[in-house]
Amino acid sequence: MGMNLSSTVLEISNVKKYFPVHGGLFLRQQGNVHAVDDVSFAVKRGETLGLVGESGCGKTTLGRCIMGLYDLSEGTIKLHGKDTAGLKGAELKNLRLKMQMVFQDPFESLNSRHTVKEILEEKYIIHNRLNSSKFSWLPSASIVKKNGEESLRGKSVEDEKSMDDELSALLERVGLSKSAMSRFPHEFSGGQRQRIGIARAISLNPEVIICDEPVSALDVSVQSQILNLLLELQRDMGLTTLFISHDLSVVRHVSDRIAVMYLGKIVEIGDAVSVYRNPSHPYTQAMISAVPMPDPEAKRKRIILEGEVPSPITPP
Repeated sequence: MGMNLSSTVLEISNVKKYFPVHGGLFLRQQGNVHAVDDVSFAVKRGETLGLVGESGCGKTTLGRCIMGLYDLSEGTIKLHGKDTAGLKGAELKNLRLKMQMVFQDPFESLNSRHTVKEILEEKYIIHNRLNSSKFSWLPSASIVKKNGEESLRGKSVEDEKSMDDELSALLERVGLSKSAMSRFPHEFSGGQRQRIGIARAISLNPEVIICDEPVSALDVSVQSQILNLLLELQRDMGLTTLFISHDLSVVRHVSDRIAVMYLGKIVEIGDAVSVYRNPSHPYTQAMISAVPMPDPEAKRKRIILEGEVPSPITPP
Protein backbone atom coordinates (compact mmCIF):
# COMPACT_ATOMS: atom_id res chain seq x y z
CA MET A 1 0.00 0.00 0.00
CA GLY A 2 3.02 2.28 0.25
CA MET A 3 1.94 3.43 3.71
CA ASN A 4 4.22 5.25 6.09
CA LEU A 5 4.04 2.94 9.11
CA SER A 6 5.11 5.74 11.46
CA SER A 7 1.75 7.41 10.80
CA THR A 8 -0.32 4.24 11.17
CA VAL A 9 -2.86 4.52 13.98
CA LEU A 10 -4.93 1.36 13.55
CA GLU A 11 -3.47 -1.89 12.24
CA ILE A 12 -5.56 -5.01 11.58
CA SER A 13 -3.55 -8.19 10.92
CA ASN A 14 -5.00 -11.57 9.86
CA VAL A 15 -8.13 -11.06 11.95
CA LYS A 16 -10.62 -13.92 12.08
CA LYS A 17 -13.92 -14.13 13.90
CA TYR A 18 -15.87 -17.38 13.71
CA PHE A 19 -19.23 -18.08 15.32
CA PRO A 20 -20.07 -21.72 16.13
CA VAL A 21 -23.14 -23.30 14.55
CA HIS A 22 -24.97 -25.89 16.65
CA GLY A 23 -27.65 -28.33 15.62
CA GLY A 24 -29.04 -31.81 15.96
CA LEU A 25 -30.63 -33.52 18.92
CA PHE A 26 -27.83 -32.65 21.34
CA LEU A 27 -27.04 -29.24 19.81
CA ARG A 28 -23.52 -30.25 18.94
CA GLN A 29 -21.28 -27.89 17.03
CA GLN A 30 -21.62 -28.60 13.32
CA GLY A 31 -19.39 -25.89 11.93
CA ASN A 32 -18.49 -22.21 12.08
CA VAL A 33 -19.81 -19.08 10.41
CA HIS A 34 -16.73 -17.35 8.97
CA ALA A 35 -17.96 -13.83 9.77
CA VAL A 36 -14.48 -12.28 9.45
CA ASP A 37 -11.91 -14.40 7.65
CA ASP A 38 -8.26 -13.34 7.58
CA VAL A 39 -8.69 -9.57 7.21
CA SER A 40 -5.68 -7.22 7.19
CA PHE A 41 -5.39 -3.48 6.61
CA ALA A 42 -4.04 -0.33 8.26
CA VAL A 43 -5.48 3.15 8.72
CA LYS A 44 -3.28 6.24 8.88
CA ARG A 45 -3.69 9.20 11.20
CA GLY A 46 -6.50 11.48 10.05
CA GLU A 47 -7.55 9.08 7.28
CA THR A 48 -11.05 7.80 6.55
CA LEU A 49 -11.18 4.22 5.34
CA GLY A 50 -14.53 3.19 3.90
CA LEU A 51 -15.47 -0.46 4.48
CA VAL A 52 -18.20 -1.44 2.05
CA GLY A 53 -20.06 -4.67 1.35
CA GLU A 54 -23.49 -6.26 1.25
CA SER A 55 -25.47 -7.12 4.38
CA GLY A 56 -23.99 -10.15 6.13
CA CYS A 57 -20.49 -9.77 4.70
CA GLY A 58 -18.95 -9.27 8.17
CA LYS A 59 -18.22 -5.55 8.18
CA THR A 60 -20.19 -4.76 11.37
CA THR A 61 -18.67 -7.79 13.10
CA LEU A 62 -15.21 -6.50 12.19
CA GLY A 63 -16.07 -3.08 13.63
CA ARG A 64 -17.16 -4.67 16.89
CA CYS A 65 -14.00 -6.77 17.00
CA ILE A 66 -11.93 -3.60 16.67
CA MET A 67 -13.88 -2.03 19.55
CA GLY A 68 -13.25 -5.10 21.72
CA LEU A 69 -16.95 -6.01 21.85
CA TYR A 70 -16.12 -9.44 20.37
CA ASP A 71 -13.13 -11.61 21.18
CA LEU A 72 -11.02 -12.56 18.17
CA SER A 73 -10.74 -16.13 16.92
CA GLU A 74 -7.32 -15.29 15.47
CA GLY A 75 -5.21 -12.29 14.52
CA THR A 76 -4.20 -9.00 16.10
CA ILE A 77 -5.61 -5.49 16.31
CA LYS A 78 -3.10 -2.79 17.20
CA LEU A 79 -3.64 0.83 18.19
CA HIS A 80 -0.39 2.79 17.89
CA GLY A 81 1.45 -0.52 17.71
CA LYS A 82 -0.06 -1.93 20.92
CA ASP A 83 -2.12 -5.11 20.71
CA THR A 84 -5.63 -4.42 22.02
CA ALA A 85 -6.92 -8.02 22.01
CA GLY A 86 -7.80 -9.39 25.41
CA LEU A 87 -7.55 -6.09 27.27
CA LYS A 88 -9.39 -6.05 30.59
CA GLY A 89 -10.15 -3.62 33.40
CA ALA A 90 -8.29 -0.31 33.35
CA GLU A 91 -6.54 -1.08 30.04
CA LEU A 92 -9.85 -1.73 28.28
CA LYS A 93 -11.28 1.41 29.86
CA ASN A 94 -8.35 3.41 28.51
CA LEU A 95 -8.94 1.92 25.05
CA ARG A 96 -12.52 3.18 25.19
CA LEU A 97 -11.16 6.71 25.61
CA LYS A 98 -9.20 6.39 22.37
CA MET A 99 -11.77 4.55 20.23
CA GLN A 100 -15.49 5.24 20.01
CA MET A 101 -18.35 3.99 17.85
CA VAL A 102 -21.31 5.64 16.16
CA PHE A 103 -24.01 3.00 15.80
CA GLN A 104 -26.42 2.34 12.96
CA ASP A 105 -29.69 2.75 14.84
CA PRO A 106 -29.69 6.04 16.77
CA PHE A 107 -32.78 5.02 18.75
CA GLU A 108 -31.61 1.58 19.92
CA SER A 109 -28.16 2.89 20.84
CA LEU A 110 -29.54 5.52 23.25
CA ASN A 111 -31.04 4.63 26.63
CA SER A 112 -34.72 5.52 26.30
CA ARG A 113 -35.06 6.05 30.06
CA HIS A 114 -32.31 8.65 30.27
CA THR A 115 -32.40 12.29 29.29
CA VAL A 116 -29.82 13.57 26.83
CA LYS A 117 -27.92 15.14 29.70
CA GLU A 118 -27.72 11.80 31.53
CA ILE A 119 -26.64 10.02 28.35
CA LEU A 120 -23.82 12.47 27.64
CA GLU A 121 -22.49 12.99 31.16
CA GLU A 122 -22.29 9.24 31.81
CA LYS A 123 -18.94 9.00 30.01
CA TYR A 124 -17.46 11.85 32.01
CA ILE A 125 -18.46 10.11 35.22
CA ILE A 126 -17.19 6.68 34.15
CA HIS A 127 -13.84 8.03 32.98
CA ASN A 128 -13.37 10.59 35.75
CA ARG A 129 -13.30 13.40 33.20
CA LEU A 130 -15.64 15.93 34.75
CA ASN A 131 -12.88 18.54 34.34
CA SER A 132 -11.20 17.51 31.09
CA SER A 133 -8.57 19.80 29.61
CA LYS A 134 -9.21 18.69 26.02
CA PHE A 135 -12.03 20.23 24.05
CA SER A 136 -11.04 19.49 20.44
CA TRP A 137 -14.66 18.98 19.46
CA LEU A 138 -15.27 22.68 20.14
CA PRO A 139 -14.81 25.35 17.47
CA SER A 140 -11.43 27.01 17.97
CA ALA A 141 -13.19 30.30 18.80
CA SER A 142 -14.61 28.70 21.96
CA ILE A 143 -11.16 27.90 23.36
CA VAL A 144 -9.02 30.72 24.69
CA LYS A 145 -5.91 30.92 26.86
CA LYS A 146 -5.72 32.89 30.05
CA ASN A 147 -2.55 33.02 32.15
CA GLY A 148 -1.16 30.14 30.10
CA GLU A 149 -4.11 27.85 30.81
CA GLU A 150 -6.69 26.49 28.40
CA SER A 151 -10.10 27.98 29.02
CA LEU A 152 -13.58 27.09 27.87
CA ARG A 153 -15.55 30.20 26.95
CA GLY A 154 -13.13 32.24 29.04
CA LYS A 155 -13.54 30.20 32.23
CA SER A 156 -10.58 28.26 33.66
CA VAL A 157 -10.95 24.50 33.39
CA GLU A 158 -9.51 24.25 36.89
CA ASP A 159 -12.52 26.11 38.27
CA GLU A 160 -15.68 24.29 39.30
CA LYS A 161 -17.06 24.52 35.80
CA SER A 162 -20.71 23.75 35.20
CA MET A 163 -21.31 20.43 33.50
CA ASP A 164 -24.36 21.98 31.85
CA ASP A 165 -22.14 24.53 30.11
CA GLU A 166 -19.83 21.86 28.78
CA LEU A 167 -22.64 19.63 27.55
CA SER A 168 -24.40 22.61 26.03
CA ALA A 169 -21.26 23.44 24.04
CA LEU A 170 -20.97 19.81 22.97
CA LEU A 171 -24.56 19.73 21.72
CA GLU A 172 -24.03 23.03 19.93
CA ARG A 173 -21.02 21.49 18.18
CA VAL A 174 -23.26 18.84 16.60
CA GLY A 175 -26.06 21.26 15.73
CA LEU A 176 -28.42 20.90 18.71
CA SER A 177 -29.56 23.44 21.27
CA LYS A 178 -29.09 23.41 25.04
CA SER A 179 -32.81 22.69 25.51
CA ALA A 180 -32.17 19.16 24.21
CA MET A 181 -30.51 18.19 27.50
CA SER A 182 -33.77 17.80 29.40
CA ARG A 183 -35.50 15.73 26.73
CA PHE A 184 -35.64 11.98 26.08
CA PRO A 185 -34.52 10.19 22.87
CA HIS A 186 -38.08 9.49 21.66
CA GLU A 187 -38.72 13.24 21.50
CA PHE A 188 -36.22 13.70 18.66
CA SER A 189 -36.18 12.89 14.95
CA GLY A 190 -33.84 10.19 13.61
CA GLY A 191 -31.30 12.75 12.45
CA GLN A 192 -31.32 14.53 15.80
CA ARG A 193 -30.86 11.23 17.64
CA GLN A 194 -27.86 10.43 15.48
CA ARG A 195 -26.40 13.85 16.33
CA ILE A 196 -26.73 12.91 20.00
CA GLY A 197 -24.95 9.63 19.29
CA ILE A 198 -22.15 11.51 17.53
CA ALA A 199 -21.89 13.97 20.44
CA ARG A 200 -21.52 11.05 22.83
CA ALA A 201 -18.81 9.49 20.65
CA ILE A 202 -16.65 12.64 20.41
CA SER A 203 -17.21 13.91 23.97
CA LEU A 204 -13.95 12.56 25.41
CA ASN A 205 -11.74 13.44 22.45
CA PRO A 206 -11.12 10.00 20.89
CA GLU A 207 -8.49 9.33 18.25
CA VAL A 208 -10.44 6.72 16.29
CA ILE A 209 -14.13 6.72 15.37
CA ILE A 210 -15.87 3.66 13.93
CA CYS A 211 -19.05 4.66 12.11
CA ASP A 212 -21.29 1.63 11.59
CA GLU A 213 -23.81 2.54 8.87
CA PRO A 214 -24.44 5.92 10.56
CA VAL A 215 -26.88 7.21 7.92
CA SER A 216 -28.58 4.06 6.59
CA ALA A 217 -31.54 4.41 8.99
CA LEU A 218 -32.10 8.09 8.10
CA ASP A 219 -34.13 9.87 5.44
CA VAL A 220 -32.16 10.79 2.34
CA SER A 221 -32.73 14.49 3.07
CA VAL A 222 -31.02 14.09 6.46
CA GLN A 223 -28.19 11.81 5.37
CA SER A 224 -26.15 14.56 3.71
CA GLN A 225 -26.39 16.74 6.84
CA ILE A 226 -25.04 13.96 9.06
CA LEU A 227 -22.31 13.08 6.55
CA ASN A 228 -21.20 16.72 6.36
CA LEU A 229 -21.14 16.90 10.17
CA LEU A 230 -18.95 13.79 10.35
CA LEU A 231 -16.60 15.20 7.71
CA GLU A 232 -16.37 18.51 9.57
CA LEU A 233 -15.59 16.80 12.88
CA GLN A 234 -13.06 14.51 11.21
CA ARG A 235 -11.27 17.52 9.74
CA ASP A 236 -11.40 19.69 12.87
CA MET A 237 -10.45 16.95 15.35
CA GLY A 238 -8.04 15.04 13.13
CA LEU A 239 -10.02 11.85 13.66
CA THR A 240 -8.99 8.52 12.19
CA THR A 241 -12.21 7.00 10.87
CA LEU A 242 -13.44 3.58 9.79
CA PHE A 243 -16.67 4.23 7.89
CA ILE A 244 -18.80 1.09 7.44
CA SER A 245 -21.58 1.10 4.85
CA HIS A 246 -23.32 -0.93 2.16
CA ASP A 247 -23.76 2.20 0.02
CA LEU A 248 -20.83 2.74 -2.34
CA SER A 249 -21.89 6.26 -3.29
CA VAL A 250 -21.85 7.33 0.38
CA VAL A 251 -18.50 5.66 1.02
CA ARG A 252 -16.98 7.32 -2.03
CA HIS A 253 -18.12 10.73 -0.75
CA VAL A 254 -16.53 10.45 2.70
CA SER A 255 -13.53 8.14 2.26
CA ASP A 256 -9.88 8.55 1.34
CA ARG A 257 -9.59 4.83 0.63
CA ILE A 258 -12.14 2.05 0.13
CA ALA A 259 -11.95 -1.59 1.23
CA VAL A 260 -14.50 -3.96 -0.30
CA MET A 261 -15.60 -6.88 1.89
CA TYR A 262 -17.24 -10.08 0.66
CA LEU A 263 -17.95 -13.24 2.67
CA GLY A 264 -15.73 -12.10 5.52
CA LYS A 265 -12.74 -11.22 3.33
CA ILE A 266 -11.29 -7.99 1.91
CA VAL A 267 -11.38 -8.59 -1.85
CA GLU A 268 -10.18 -5.13 -2.95
CA ILE A 269 -8.67 -2.08 -1.29
CA GLY A 270 -7.33 1.14 -2.71
CA ASP A 271 -7.76 4.85 -3.31
CA ALA A 272 -11.46 5.78 -3.29
CA VAL A 273 -11.45 7.32 -6.77
CA SER A 274 -9.45 4.45 -8.28
CA VAL A 275 -11.65 1.73 -6.78
CA TYR A 276 -14.81 3.49 -7.92
CA ARG A 277 -13.62 4.27 -11.45
CA ASN A 278 -11.50 1.19 -12.15
CA PRO A 279 -12.65 -1.71 -9.95
CA SER A 280 -10.58 -4.84 -10.44
CA HIS A 281 -12.57 -7.50 -8.55
CA PRO A 282 -15.77 -8.89 -10.14
CA TYR A 283 -17.73 -8.33 -6.92
CA THR A 284 -16.70 -4.65 -6.80
CA GLN A 285 -17.57 -4.27 -10.47
CA ALA A 286 -21.03 -5.74 -9.87
CA MET A 287 -21.64 -3.47 -6.87
CA ILE A 288 -20.67 -0.33 -8.77
CA SER A 289 -22.81 -1.31 -11.75
CA ALA A 290 -25.83 -1.38 -9.43
CA VAL A 291 -25.29 2.18 -8.13
CA PRO A 292 -27.92 4.55 -9.64
CA MET A 293 -26.55 7.33 -11.84
CA PRO A 294 -27.75 10.93 -11.32
CA ASP A 295 -28.17 11.46 -15.06
CA PRO A 296 -31.29 9.57 -16.24
CA GLU A 297 -29.97 9.57 -19.81
CA ALA A 298 -26.65 8.01 -18.86
CA LYS A 299 -26.22 4.30 -19.49
CA ARG A 300 -24.13 1.82 -17.56
CA LYS A 301 -23.69 -1.87 -18.25
CA ARG A 302 -25.26 -3.85 -15.44
CA ILE A 303 -23.08 -6.73 -14.25
CA ILE A 304 -25.01 -9.68 -12.83
CA LEU A 305 -23.09 -12.23 -10.79
CA GLU A 306 -24.04 -15.77 -11.70
CA GLY A 307 -24.26 -18.93 -9.64
CA GLU A 308 -25.41 -19.73 -6.13
CA VAL A 309 -24.59 -17.45 -3.22
CA PRO A 310 -21.80 -19.19 -1.24
CA SER A 311 -22.35 -20.14 2.37
CA PRO A 312 -20.30 -18.37 5.07
CA ILE A 313 -20.16 -21.74 6.87
CA THR A 314 -18.37 -23.38 3.94
CA PRO A 315 -16.91 -20.44 1.97
CA PRO A 316 -15.17 -21.11 -1.35
